[in-house]
Amino acid sequence: MIKSASRKFGDWVITVVCFGVILLCLLPLVNLLAQSLSDPLAIINRKVTFLPVVGDKLGVSAESYTFVFRDATFVRSMLWTAILTVICTLVSLAITILCAYPLTYDNLKGKGVINTIIIFTMYFGAGTIPTYIWMKDLHLLNNPLVLILPGALSVFNMIILRSFFYGVPLALRESAELDGANPFTVLIHIYLPLSGAVLATLALFYAVGRWNGFSDALLYLTDPTFHPIQLKLYNIINNLSSIEIATQEGIAGGAPQASEGMKAAAVMIATIPIVIVYPWLQRYFIAGVSIGAVKG
Repeated sequence: MIKSASRKFGDWVITVVCFGVILLCLLPLVNLLAQSLSDPLAIINRKVTFLPVVGDKLGVSAESYTFVFRDATFVRSMLWTAILTVICTLVSLAITILCAYPLTYDNLKGKGVINTIIIFTMYFGAGTIPTYIWMKDLHLLNNPLVLILPGALSVFNMIILRSFFYGVPLALRESAELDGANPFTVLIHIYLPLSGAVLATLALFYAVGRWNGFSDALLYLTDPTFHPIQLKLYNIINNLSSIEIATQEGIAGGAPQASEGMKAAAVMIATIPIVIVYPWLQRYFIAGVSIGAVKG
């Protein structure tokens, strides 16, 4: 089909607008990157815009990154958060699947009551203090399991997956049941292979949510060994962390000059891993859609 000139112009307008929105979202990240690669004196003198400055000239300095990586607590927090994100994503996906799949059966006893109870939790919560008391009674305070179990299931994500399961042709399940397949076999061999796209999307939601989460660690954890990276950054930005190691290293001007650059470097280091995940999962979005198109 040949596009008209007006339609081509509309496509270009949409492209320019989308590019502008993406650029606007990336500007704060570019500014942080420039600060992290500039020397402390340039930051103090406010000479940094969107280009790193060393002295009075444009340049790159890895000094801030060097001091951040010298902080053993920061590196340990990064590794712990990476492991925690993988565990939480796998556990959350498993629980979401096991919750959504049975609700697709019309003959499930108490299905309406179960749905009502689950959806009720979306709109009404106990609050911070009752939740804290509950975590205390369950002996989860200062326990790394408190970062995994309470938020393992997102009702919103479960509804998304349940809606996708409803879209799977019922004839596929019925034909498998006629061949003697039990519900678990149907889930493994029919529903999950068709759900690559939605599972990749939910995995991204869970991973980003856990990587960016810090309020649960702030409330329930006192041992800094189990502090995730976002809580570590919170402490760094509020000058509550040992990242001020710069003073001991003898940087001219003391820690206040170097701290802004190190804060920017710490934020960049914590942001880059989750940004890399997006294009990596894009492949699985496409693969999941293709599998569904062929087998569905």
